[in-house]
Amino acid sequence: MIRIAVVGDVGAGKSHIAKLFKLPIFNADLEVAKIYKTNKKCFSKLKKNLPKYFSLFPAKKKEVIKAIVDNESNLKKITKIIHPEIRKKLNIFLKNHKKEKAIILDIPLLLENKLNKKGDIIIFIQSKKKEIIKRLKKRDNFNLDLLNKFKRIQLPMNYKKKKSNFIIKNDFTNKSAKTTVRKTLKEIL
Repeated sequence: MIRIAVVGDVGAGKSHIAKLFKLPIFNADLEVAKIYKTNKKCFSKLKKNLPKYFSLFPAKKKEVIKAIVDNESNLKKITKIIHPEIRKKLNIFLKNHKKEKAIILDIPLLLENKLNKKGDIIIFIQSKKKEIIKRLKKRDNFNLDLLNKFKRIQLPMNYKKKKSNFIIKNDFTNKSAKTTVRKTLKEIL
């Protein structure tokens, strides 16, 4: 099975590009959201470590955001609780899709958390900063302070770009993205 990982900046369009490959996708952000909504064990740990922010199950996105914005060390505490669960879910996904020719890993902190393997094909999604900010501001939960805290735990984009096998320029027009994805996938397979 070929593991194709999409990496890039927050808001660069990684999830959108990942979907265009039309392959099974492991989307870490969706899995994190599910954990907050359904995993009582994780919630108990969050409540124990950050009682000021978490009181009633399920954990709400605004509680998570408030905890992170209030104190950057809370991000590390949350990550320590959530990431082992993400690893478990990733392993289940890989086991369930081991017969596939290829799969997509849409994991924002793939390289930072050393979730990549030696033979992974890494695709860097490149977008213009101006476009990214414009798009992020349209999101319901946009918070510049939160964005900056996440950027601080990310590896530099130049490093990610150097580590990548392919670069897909995302100009946020579907037509060019589809064409580039098709060409890239053809090259990989």
